[in-house]
Amino acid sequence: MALDQGAMIDPRALRMFHEVCTAGSISGAARAMHISQPSVSAAIALLETRLGTALFERTRAGVVLTPAGQVLRTRAHMLDNLLRDAEADVAAAREGGIGVLRVGGTPGALVSLLPAGIAGLDREFDHLSLSMIVRSDHELTEMLRSGEIDLAFVTTEIEQPPADIAERTLRKDPFALLVAADHPLPDRPISLRRAEGLRWVLPEAEGGFRRQIDALFLAAGVGIPRDVVRCDSLLAMKAIVRESTRVTILPIHVAASELHDGALRAIALAEAATNRSVGVHWYAPRGLSPLAARMLDLIAAQP
Repeated sequence: MALDQGAMIDPRALRMFHEVCTAGSISGAARAMHISQPSVSAAIALLETRLGTALFERTRAGVVLTPAGQVLRTRAHMLDNLLRDAEADVAAAREGGIGVLRVGGTPGALVSLLPAGIAGLDREFDHLSLSMIVRSDHELTEMLRSGEIDLAFVTTEIEQPPADIAERTLRKDPFALLVAADHPLPDRPISLRRAEGLRWVLPEAEGGFRRQIDALFLAAGVGIPRDVVRCDSLLAMKAIVRESTRVTILPIHVAASELHDGALRAIALAEAATNRSVGVHWYAPRGLSPLAARMLDLIAAQP
């Protein structure tokens, strides 16, 4: 099948292709788009002719993407997200807003940064439309590339991000040993060597946050604790520490409300270099929207 050099890809055909991928069949896409099945089939056939390659293998169960179809699916998904954002931004502007911001992040980074960003935007604008999701580092990178999110709030300065992902560190937040208010440990600084025999709660999810905590133990020359409860939820980690004699390591800002209320105590770590870096990633080829850029500036300006 030869590539037709005569015309650009029809965006409508690309959207139909995306619907076929989502539905898993041409008939399912036709129902979702409220058009006839022959119309979808004809659009896909013209798209394949234009690109000079088959995009699907037809089976009794539906359609299966070819390698070329898998590549195009990523671009079609990006277009679908772009059109969604364009519609949402225009609707926000029509109602006196400033556009829509979609962000994702890991739990600790979101807690450390996003509230200050929202508070700053609220002071400047009458209307704000923002949606937030929590995902792993790898998932966030793929969502940035597809346009599903504009910003990813993550632990930074752990490793070099991919070439197409930009990184900006916004805050340094010192790690501390967190214990219940009535825990027998005194408030004076403690070495991880001395704390090795304690009972622990530590993050479960793989990612920059866990790697940074694990690195603290390695830098102190001690192994990862064996008596440990692994937990994906920061809220649950803090609750376990509050109600037991277990301890954890978290950035001070992540536990700010519990420390303020007196539910937890923070004990300084004696080891050097116990700061955690948090910031954002974004898809470099697309750049930052004015709203996203303003949010980052407002967060960076916080003391």
